[in-house]
Amino acid sequence: MDEQEEMQEKLKNMSPEELRKFQKEQCIFCHIISGKVQSKKIYEDEKCLAILDINPANPGHILLLPKEHYAIMPQIPDDILGHMSMLTKALSSACLKAFKASGTNIFIANGIVAGQKAQHFMIHIIPRMEKDNLNFTLSENSTNETDRIQLKQILTKKINEIFGLKPEKEEEPQAKQETIQPSTKEEQKKETNLDKISEKIQSPKPKKKSKKSLEKKKEIKKKSPKKTKKTKRANLDDIAKLFT
Repeated sequence: MDEQEEMQEKLKNMSPEELRKFQKEQCIFCHIISGKVQSKKIYEDEKCLAILDINPANPGHILLLPKEHYAIMPQIPDDILGHMSMLTKALSSACLKAFKASGTNIFIANGIVAGQKAQHFMIHIIPRMEKDNLNFTLSENSTNETDRIQLKQILTKKINEIFGLKPEKEEEPQAKQETIQPSTKEEQKKETNLDKISEKIQSPKPKKKSKKSLEKKKEIKKKSPKKTKKTKRANLDDIAKLFT
């Protein structure tokens, strides 16, 4: 077994604390933070250090480092990551004003596959000038609708797990909704019929008039004098005209 294989076997058997300590001892950026290795420091506080990159993509290329050793972003506590985000905004603004830059690239290589070369997490802040010939263009690859739906489902499921969110309820298919509609109509008919029955029960029925009451009414009508038509009274002038 050669030295490299021995080292890999040793790393596998280490606890997370032992592994971090070992990485910190081997990390050049931890030595820069501790002052063992010189650098061009441009900003420092209790949590972070910002230095100029020794091999810059553009003049003024800044590396923002957490003072504690973290290899990748998921290992960093939220308060430190939030502090680094705030510093990134301020340092980007400083680049725009100091160098009269046209823009900045904010870049993180998170993992070896993503191009991370150092074992220490960092944020790159790169000033951009017009026609600086720095190529940060991402290739565009097309995906079909089915792939996008599957990707969305996979991501939303994991995001809901991380944030403790309830998944959205899926809409019921149209066929199910159509089968429900007839039963609701029948229920509505039953309700209207019940309403009519209850109205009949609640409303009092008209009492039937007895034969005696009808006969009494007829006798009263016979006895009561008939109304005579009112005649017009003649004027004295009209009577006088008849005798002339």
